[in-house]
Amino acid sequence: MKFIQTIGHFGLFSGQVLKRVVTLRFPVRAMIAQTDLTTRRCLLPVVAVVFPFGMVISLQGLQIFSLFGAERMLASLASVAIIRELAPVLASVLVAAQGGSANAAELGAMRIEEELDATEVMAVDSISYHVTPRVVALTIATPLLNIIGTMAGLAGSFVTAVLFKNENAGVFLTELGSHTTSFDLWAAFIKTTIFGLIIGLVSCYLGYNAKGGAEGVGRAVNNTVVYSVLVFIAANYFLTSAFFGMAA
Repeated sequence: MKFIQTIGHFGLFSGQVLKRVVTLRFPVRAMIAQTDLTTRRCLLPVVAVVFPFGMVISLQGLQIFSLFGAERMLASLASVAIIRELAPVLASVLVAAQGGSANAAELGAMRIEEELDATEVMAVDSISYHVTPRVVALTIATPLLNIIGTMAGLAGSFVTAVLFKNENAGVFLTELGSHTTSFDLWAAFIKTTIFGLIIGLVSCYLGYNAKGGAEGVGRAVNNTVVYSVLVFIAANYFLTSAFFGMAA
């Protein structure tokens, strides 16, 4: 029953946030500042993680394709894997670990120190002022970071294939887009936008409702990463199935 109650509470909280987003009842300047902060905070981790993953895809792919004399297909494998799945998922995980946890910590500290209560006492809507800008910021920042992560992953694949394994650069660049379309790019953009919204709602919900002192804040930060990743990984399966069905 407690689980069902939590789900219902989260649904009501999400509805309140989304209502304020639709009606534009939040400070836009704060949202822009949060978007900039989140993007700068997560940029280096995204590049540092996705770039070597792209290198590994080339390294492993070449071993398999060389058995069939199909090394020229490596770029197609890299583009499909990185654009459709690898970059969106890894970028979102890092946004949850960096941006989401930061939101939970900040809101949790504000709840424990009664700053949110003081905001309400001053007749200021705490959800509009403190929560909604953070949710919108994560929703915007995640697809932007995915674009950067995608370029980093493809660059890593190029470095391994061309510079380390002496594959032909012209063939690699030509084959890079042979099996990917604009639909793949749009699908990745839509997926990461939804992932960012999930991370924003989960992190802000847990931080906003934190209790139990410093231990409660730490628990909210930890649960933010675990729960948001679990939810958007599950959502990723259904979104990917839907997009592949649409593409077919």
